[in-house]
Amino acid sequence: MTDDESSIDPRPKSWIDKIAQVFSDEPTDTKSLLELVRNAEADQVLDADALSIIEGALQVSSMQVRDIMIPRSQVITVPADLAAVEIIELITKASHSRFPVIGDNVDSVLGILLAKDLLPLALNNATEKFRIKDVIRPATFVPESKRLNVLLREFRETRQHMAIVIDEYGSVCGAVTIEDVLEQIVGEIEDEYDVDDDSYIKKFDEENYIVKALTPVDEFNEYFGTAFSDQEFITVGGLVLQQFGHIPERGETITIGKFLITVLNADSRQIKLIKVKSTKAPAQG
Repeated sequence: MTDDESSIDPRPKSWIDKIAQVFSDEPTDTKSLLELVRNAEADQVLDADALSIIEGALQVSSMQVRDIMIPRSQVITVPADLAAVEIIELITKASHSRFPVIGDNVDSVLGILLAKDLLPLALNNATEKFRIKDVIRPATFVPESKRLNVLLREFRETRQHMAIVIDEYGSVCGAVTIEDVLEQIVGEIEDEYDVDDDSYIKKFDEENYIVKALTPVDEFNEYFGTAFSDQEFITVGGLVLQQFGHIPERGETITIGKFLITVLNADSRQIKLIKVKSTKAPAQG
């Protein structure tokens, strides 16, 4: 038997053998490692989801907080001098779970307010004795240059879910959450406001609907029984943007016809997701 013949193993390789073979070349940098795992996916050693997570994890190690943070202008804050009723109204409209509480200005962050911490206040109708400093939690501050993998480890160790981002001068430049980091690894995390990829409109409750900004105006009209013109704007996002007259921040509201529109998701370039509150039921669900 020749050396070539003796090296042929007729037994089928197990998945462990296949993975071992994939990494037998001992990659020396991220580029070669990515090439190996992509080849592994092509050879069906890894599935597409596993490959996506590996790519995301490798990407996170080279990204900084400034790459994914919510910009200062879009961070919804709670002024410490607001009355309890005003705070409840603010967080209800914003539909978030955590809010930086500020003093005289945005650079004076006193702590983080969790929406759930206001539930006893609302249930017991104890707004008169409410002091926000009694319920806020300590804020975590991180530099905008911090690596995302380091931030994720710190989030896990401290069990924090939000951090205030500061620049080299100590000024607040944004905020970042653990969800923002995880979405870089596993993709967008759905919550109660997300709409399925194959639909544009989702009924949230009896009065509220979650609508993608890319919803065609004619489809919006058909769903809600309205007659908005699609001559100037093809999408609902364009229609809402025109009514605002500027690119709105998350939490901004505007009334259009019989609807109260609240921006749920937007960046510096476009509106992505809105909440539509109607006083009348739509023509069809």
